[in-house]
Amino acid sequence: MNNFYASVACVLDPTLAGHPLAVCGETEERHGIVLAKNYLAKDQGVRTGEAVWQAKQKCPGLVVVPPQYDQYVRFSRAAREIYNDYTDMVEPMGMDECWLDVTGSQRCFGTGEEIAHRIRRRIRQELGVTVSVGVSFNKVFAKLGSDMKKPDAVTVITPSGFREQLGGLPASAMLGVGSATARKLHGLGIHTIGDLAAYPCECLRYKLGKCGEDIWRFANGLDISRVVTRNPDDLDKTAGHGITTVQDLVDASEVWPVMLELAQEVGHRLHLYEKKATGVAIDIRDNALCARQWQCRLPYPTKSASRIASACFALFRQSYDWARPIRSVTVRAIRLVADSTPYQLDLFHDAAVIQKEEAIDRVVEELRTRYGRGIIRQATVMYNPKMPRTNVLRRQIL
Repeated sequence: MNNFYASVACVLDPTLAGHPLAVCGETEERHGIVLAKNYLAKDQGVRTGEAVWQAKQKCPGLVVVPPQYDQYVRFSRAAREIYNDYTDMVEPMGMDECWLDVTGSQRCFGTGEEIAHRIRRRIRQELGVTVSVGVSFNKVFAKLGSDMKKPDAVTVITPSGFREQLGGLPASAMLGVGSATARKLHGLGIHTIGDLAAYPCECLRYKLGKCGEDIWRFANGLDISRVVTRNPDDLDKTAGHGITTVQDLVDASEVWPVMLELAQEVGHRLHLYEKKATGVAIDIRDNALCARQWQCRLPYPTKSASRIASACFALFRQSYDWARPIRSVTVRAIRLVADSTPYQLDLFHDAAVIQKEEAIDRVVEELRTRYGRGIIRQATVMYNPKMPRTNVLRRQIL
């Protein structure tokens, strides 16, 4: 879906149409950034990820609106309902993108290109937003095709013509080629997808490892990965939450309540989806925007917010060197397993204590479900001046 966040904002408020628009986060709390923009803003140089003040310098008439994640989820689900009318083979790739395998649908609905146009028209008419669709014989080229013509367009990439059609595109357009890989390819004299396809596979494997072999196969149309159906609303392997604080965190005593508050949300989602974590991970970004990540295993599976927070904080104290103050923190529960998955306790953990903690957590969840999440909280997270005033934590499925 084209310019998804900005397009949804214009559907919800039609008066925004025709103006350069940017969806920005936390503009009052901190130097917010541009999360999304429409084509009018893009034409004036506005870029995703830059600070709002920079965007307004480039585009003085820029209209800034806050994100509305509940609406994005609603539109995303409505789009998937349309996709499901044509195939049950749907693999989400983020909130605004999906792969669809329509091989078995062509007798009912026509060729892949015809199905793409059917979907394109229905999305525009029923949801008010536009989509760009790539149609091809593998997932990588379908994704590439969806980026080639925008907005409201269909691009077909065929087995017989893909080399001529794609050969002149920059190598960075290929799925799996990020900025760092693109720089390495440039150093090898590889500038286009055609260059990438013609380069010896063994040399790419030697220079870039498995990644080199994968992108060589992609460029030569040899991707054979299948569309894997799943419900994007279900937790898969991880669940996380993160925030950018109003002010930089300067010592461990300020990090602890932030992690505890984040863990409350992670624990809530684990309860909601009946999952437990067997490990935790933390993502720390300092005030120079340098990000670092660490993870560790837990001694036993848990969905306890306090246990998750304690493990994350211990990992943080062990790993972070305080070279700079901290700008943002993310807490994740990883390697999720179902509640019913058996596990082996050891001699160092009392099963009765664990069961008592789990019973307390269930009561807390019941209270929050009935009366709202603010009905019971740890005192240490109350009135924290460095947390956003709204204390609304953005949902992240990682």
